[in-house]
Amino acid sequence: MSQIQTPNVAGLFYPADPELLRRDVQRFLDDAAVQAGPPPKALIAPHAGYMYSGPVAGSAYAQLATVGEAINRVILLAPSHRVAFRGIASSSADVFATPLGEVPVDRKAIEAANQLPHVGVMDQAFAEEHALEVQLPFLQIALQHFELVPFIVGEVDAEDVANLLETLWGDEKTLIVVSSDLSHYQDYASATQHDQHTTRMIESLNDELAYGDACGRNPIRGLLHAARKHGMRVSTLDLRNSGDTAGPRDKVVGYGAYAFH
Repeated sequence: MSQIQTPNVAGLFYPADPELLRRDVQRFLDDAAVQAGPPPKALIAPHAGYMYSGPVAGSAYAQLATVGEAINRVILLAPSHRVAFRGIASSSADVFATPLGEVPVDRKAIEAANQLPHVGVMDQAFAEEHALEVQLPFLQIALQHFELVPFIVGEVDAEDVANLLETLWGDEKTLIVVSSDLSHYQDYASATQHDQHTTRMIESLNDELAYGDACGRNPIRGLLHAARKHGMRVSTLDLRNSGDTAGPRDKVVGYGAYAFH
């Protein structure tokens, strides 16, 4: 029997009803601008509740409009919010489920990743985590059919994350996604300034991000490290915060969408 990772936050971070979920995600995608040029090799997208970060996530995934049938594998890295650990956690699941259906896991890729010294199976890291899960409905709508290679990233060096990405890099049929929000719980003006600084660092492939810059600091730093090696460039697709989307402005959370080419 297949081992299934069931949804943790359906009905909380996004609609549990498939029709409502599909409608909301499609609206976020339709409202986003698509940049001219080649499709991205990697994306950074936020992971809050859809009413807050959905529009910004839509800006990231809208860039896949022309490659929905071409991409057949997604390496998805998210930070750990519930479990503290060192290294990178892989899953023993064969399938990740959302209200939109089931996404198969590329078990061969997971087995290859598990050979790396800082990667190993840790299902408890996925048990209550939202940061990876909320990306899946966007991928299910934006792409036709794909296999998932999911990881939760704990405390780990940028080089170790970059080595994982290098192992699984693949060709144009493989997409890399890093799930991350930006600054947390500052006032609107302070958060705007802070997130602009973080954005400049990401655009310049500077992996010296501080803990307060992004909750997905560790996977982002690894992606930036790998991007430098591959001579990539970064474009900022969207930069807003919860004060712009659906919340008050006294304590906001920052959201950014970035494409790597």
